[in-house]
Amino acid sequence: MTAIILASQSPRRRDLLNLIGLAHTVRPADIDETVLPGETPLACAERLAQAKARRIAADAPEALVIGADTVVVIDDRVLGKPQDRDDARAMVRSLAGRAHTVFTAVCVLRGAYIASGTEAVRVQVRALTDAEVDAYVATGEPMDKAGAYGIQGFGATIVERIDGDFFAVMGLPLVLLTRLLADVGVRYDFGRLTIDP
Repeated sequence: MTAIILASQSPRRRDLLNLIGLAHTVRPADIDETVLPGETPLACAERLAQAKARRIAADAPEALVIGADTVVVIDDRVLGKPQDRDDARAMVRSLAGRAHTVFTAVCVLRGAYIASGTEAVRVQVRALTDAEVDAYVATGEPMDKAGAYGIQGFGATIVERIDGDFFAVMGLPLVLLTRLLADVGVRYDFGRLTIDP
C-alpha cells in the first residue's frame, strides 16, 4: 500500500488515524493560514486543508496525503489558535454560555486524484465563571487549539452538547475521510486500505 502522510502537526489527528488503524507518518505543512478578505469560514477551512495536502504531496508524489484544517466561528468571527493566555481567556469567555460552529475540512490527495469536503458542527458551551475560564486556561490545553478549547481533554467538561460529528470537533471527521478516500480510488476496509483498480 502507498505510504500515508498526515500533513498536520495535530496530535489529535494522529490519534484518530491510529484509532482507525491507519499507519502513517506526520509531515506538517508550513503554510500561511490567514483568512482571506471576504472568505467564508467553510471556504477558508477547505482551502487550507487543500493547501496543506498539496504542499506535502509536492515532495511526496507517490504518497497518499491527508490534509485537514479546523475553523471555529462565533458571531461570524473566526477564532484561530490563541496568541497568548489573555487571547485564550477572551476566546473561552466569548464561547461560554453560547453555541458556535466548528468547520473541519479534509483533503485527500493521491497522485492526480484529489477530493475534499467539510463537516460543520454546532457546539454548545456551558456558562462559565471567570474563575473557571482562568482555571481552564491555566491548564495550558487551549493554547494550541482553534477556538482555545479541546473537546477531547479538560474541555470535555465545558461542552454541553454537539450537533454533528464529534470527531470533526476533534479535528478529523472520520466518516468524511473514508468517503474522500473512496473518491480518490482507495477503499477503507477497517484498518486496511485497498486501491481500487
